[in-house]
Amino acid sequence: MHGKTTTAIKADAKRSTGKPRWRVLRLLGPGLITGASDDDPSGIGTYSQVGAQFGYGMAWVMLFSYPLMAAIQEISARIGRVTGFGIAGNIRRHYPTWLLYPIVALLLVANIINLGADLGAMGDAVRMLIGGPPHLYVVLFGVFCVLLQTYVEYKRYVSILKWSTLSLFAYVGTALIVDVHWGAVARNMLLPSLSFDNAYITAIVAVMGTTISPYLFFWQSSQEAEDERIDPKAHSFATAPAQAPSELHRIRLDTYFGMGVSNLIALFIIITTAATLHAAGITNIRNSTEAAEALRPLAGHFAFALFGLGIVGTGLLAIPVLAGSAAYAVGEARRWPTGLDRKPLEAKAFYVTIAIATTIGVGMNFMAIDPIKALFWSAVVNGVVAVPVMVVVMVMAVQPRVMGRFTIPRGLIGFGWLVTLVMAATVIGMFGTF
Repeated sequence: MHGKTTTAIKADAKRSTGKPRWRVLRLLGPGLITGASDDDPSGIGTYSQVGAQFGYGMAWVMLFSYPLMAAIQEISARIGRVTGFGIAGNIRRHYPTWLLYPIVALLLVANIINLGADLGAMGDAVRMLIGGPPHLYVVLFGVFCVLLQTYVEYKRYVSILKWSTLSLFAYVGTALIVDVHWGAVARNMLLPSLSFDNAYITAIVAVMGTTISPYLFFWQSSQEAEDERIDPKAHSFATAPAQAPSELHRIRLDTYFGMGVSNLIALFIIITTAATLHAAGITNIRNSTEAAEALRPLAGHFAFALFGLGIVGTGLLAIPVLAGSAAYAVGEARRWPTGLDRKPLEAKAFYVTIAIATTIGVGMNFMAIDPIKALFWSAVVNGVVAVPVMVVVMVMAVQPRVMGRFTIPRGLIGFGWLVTLVMAATVIGMFGTF
């Protein structure tokens, strides 16, 4: 791809090792950012409600969902790195447009609804912390995120996203401040008391739908493809098969670490709200800002402030991923030049899509739209989109015409189809609990 000999490629690999601890940090990228963005303000609202309603009883879901989430994300990442195209690009190359365009359209709708809800939660969080008009904060956050994606140099931008994942640990700090019964947490994680009650099933559906979302598949696969394209040391596996073992190892490490961070933070949010709100008899929390406000009289101003700051930090991470994954999907479907490493004039339609999606999300906060209903329908659309996307992803990942000789191994095939079946059951459960 880049015209280097095998000897030169191996020399590049040796020079890139560096000191072990810094090498490990460099290995973390698309997987870490993808996992962290999953704990967006909308997700925080879902996990808070689950903790308030069921206490520690839902802790097991995060343990259960971790290997499933990690498997489908690893498969998505492999597709991007092996083929050099994101999921939408591969669907366009190998499948008919009647399958491609509905999936991309539904993803776009779900992402925009999520954008609007997340921006609204961020604006409300700042209002809680310092006062002022939340709508102004919504506009400022929207403009800031668009400018960041459009004008900040790609490597620096990725570094900013990596460091912003530290905001997630506000929820670890909050959980350590409040009085948690850790024995009960461990018992509910390892020996859950399952129920077929309608509210219990609905909660499982909500958590699974929030944890495993289509925009995560599209973002990570497109980021892997972009990283391979812009890195002079990275080569197509077809021309440099010697790179495959180390690259696939990196993807696995990055993905499982990133999804582990995502689920760990979600678990701490459930633990925090279970130990405070549920213990105080508060069982109905509609969103993340309500959870933060309810924490103040129970856990103190510091815990409240940490929770509120976490909403802003995770939102600043999630907004670019939601807008970016939508732009990647639309751009790949339309054969546009795509990529955050490109200058604005080199990928005008790509950046315009980011700006339009974010602007509509901002505008939703000025309309008479119930944010709770918006989140509900976002979850419905995400669930509907996830199943066919996962089926297509699984079919592509085992086909030599797509993946060459780097089709996914049997163990990953098993986990991939298992998570697809679980999500299909989740969608059926979601419609069954309307």
